[in-house]
Amino acid sequence: QVQLVESGGGLVQPGGSLRLSCAASGSIFRIGVMGWYRQAPGKERERVATITNGGNTNYADSVKGRFTISRDNAANTVVLQMNSLKPEDTAVYYCNADIVSGAYYRPLFNYWGQGTQVTVSS
Repeated sequence: QVQLVESGGGLVQPGGSLRLSCAASGSIFRIGVMGWYRQAPGKERERVATITNGGNTNYADSVKGRFTISRDNAANTVVLQMNSLKPEDTAVYYCNADIVSGAYYRPLFNYWGQGTQVTVSS
């Protein structure tokens, strides 16, 4: 069984920073792309940033220059550093990863974390 556990959400004032972390645990043989998504009230879930196991990153236009995604392949973790936060960044943030678990020959399966609330407000 694989789990993704997020931490680091909270309330922050506009212009502030937050750091989200996500740790994957369980019977993990390989992790492919890891990423962060978010869902604001009344809106669809959207991609924020992704990173391959080789370190290639991709960001939504709305967060470019403000957010940085990174990962530690040895620790099976992914981090989202969020700077210059805006009220429109308020959402539940979800960790996502493609993981081979159980046995090396099994296919990649997509997993989601439980989500962590980020609120940007004065």
